[in-house]
Amino acid sequence: MIVPIYASALLWIIAIPVVLILLIIFWAVGAYNGLVGLRNKFKNAFSQIDVQLKRRYDLIPNLVETVKGYMKHERETLEAVIAARSQATSAREAAAANPGDPGSMGALMAAESGLGGALGKLFALSESYPDLKANENMASLQEELKTTENKIAFSRQHYNDCVMSYNNKREMFPSSIVAGMANFAAATMFEVSDEEREQVDKAVDVKF
Repeated sequence: MIVPIYASALLWIIAIPVVLILLIIFWAVGAYNGLVGLRNKFKNAFSQIDVQLKRRYDLIPNLVETVKGYMKHERETLEAVIAARSQATSAREAAAANPGDPGSMGALMAAESGLGGALGKLFALSESYPDLKANENMASLQEELKTTENKIAFSRQHYNDCVMSYNNKREMFPSSIVAGMANFAAATMFEVSDEEREQVDKAVDVKF
């Protein structure tokens, strides 16, 4: 009887650590997969922003073409819009290639701020041109820009929510252990200040 009891005890001594190791492995795999899922979710959310940003940038050349026939003495303003659009396009492409990256997202936010300011100045000046205000194409472009801005705002909020969920999972114990070991980097939100948001809202709300 002593031998079977000894064998049974030895089996338990071996089995318990093995079970614990298996449980830890299963948990680690689950935590890793959870982080991957959340990372893919915020990247997919950024792709929705990317579509709307590209749509807005594609509207700007048409906008410039429409207004330059009326605003012949505002060349500096038009050139500023074109330059800001070019910078924002490059920043968008970099951010789309690596959503959530601090450097790329920071550059995109700065470029968006510059473009918003340039467009705001353009629309403010356009109010002084009655013929331009009566132009149907201008009114149509502005309506498209307004719709696009609303879609960007909605997509940006969704992206930021996804980033927050990912960052929370990444930072909370014990999943933070897996995040650190597997090099899950923190993701950066796409934020717009209240002042910038007001500036854009005023620009696209100019009535034509």
